[in-house]
Amino acid sequence: MARIYLFPGQGSQRPGMGAGLFERFPWEVAQADQILGYRVAELCLGDDGTRLNQTRYTQPALFVVNALHFLARLVDTGQRPEVVAGHSLGEYSALYAAGVVDFATGLRLVRERAELMAAAPEGGMAAVIGLPAERLAAALRAAGLAGLDLANLNSPLQTVIAGPAAELARSEAVLTAAGATLWRRLPVSAAFHSRSMADAARAFRAVLARATFAAPRLTVLSNVTARPHEPGAFAELLARQIAEPVRWTECVRWLLAQPDPDCSELGPGNVLTGLVRRVRQEGAL
Repeated sequence: MARIYLFPGQGSQRPGMGAGLFERFPWEVAQADQILGYRVAELCLGDDGTRLNQTRYTQPALFVVNALHFLARLVDTGQRPEVVAGHSLGEYSALYAAGVVDFATGLRLVRERAELMAAAPEGGMAAVIGLPAERLAAALRAAGLAGLDLANLNSPLQTVIAGPAAELARSEAVLTAAGATLWRRLPVSAAFHSRSMADAARAFRAVLARATFAAPRLTVLSNVTARPHEPGAFAELLARQIAEPVRWTECVRWLLAQPDPDCSELGPGNVLTGLVRRVRQEGAL
């Protein structure tokens, strides 16, 4: 059996996340508070979502909570995974679980990433269900919506698009006419994983150049390549990840091709569990 741990990214945050975990791991929580300059447990447990849903707070908080879920699984079961993967921000949790970064390094990188992404030019993202990515892209081209990119390839029939707000708004009618069964604007302030993030990716590359990455102790997938990370390429792929699509469908297919795969989602919610199920159901579309 291939034991696989999956870590969610931005969008999975919710008030109350991490309840019951902060007191179990006081050393990591104290370290997080010192790095971030605020009490992460107070943010997660006491905020009504106002701050928690702001990118500069969301991403560090999720990294911490994902890490605590991972530590709790280790303590409670003694079981380590053979493979780890994370969606967007969740990739940093996977790198932590694989021993590529320690807790402090991972959190500092996520803090810098969050600040750069929060400062990106205004834009938006929308989830689209019911259209294969190729048909979706063709419909956008035919409508002249050249400023929109495919940002998250979540399942064969679920894609997130990103780009300027005006073009994003126009895309709803276009994609509905093309056969989409759902178009839903996401509560984010910028066009993550699109060309709009090019400046953030360049700035983050300089941050990553100062970080230390260890060889992975187990297999960890890259969002950019949908294949296992190779030592020496972490900084480049993590810089590219900000402005390139999350190839989650391909990641899941790689995971499901492992011997007797057993996937567990560690973090708040079950978004990735649902996406794994959708990839199985939607097959080779």
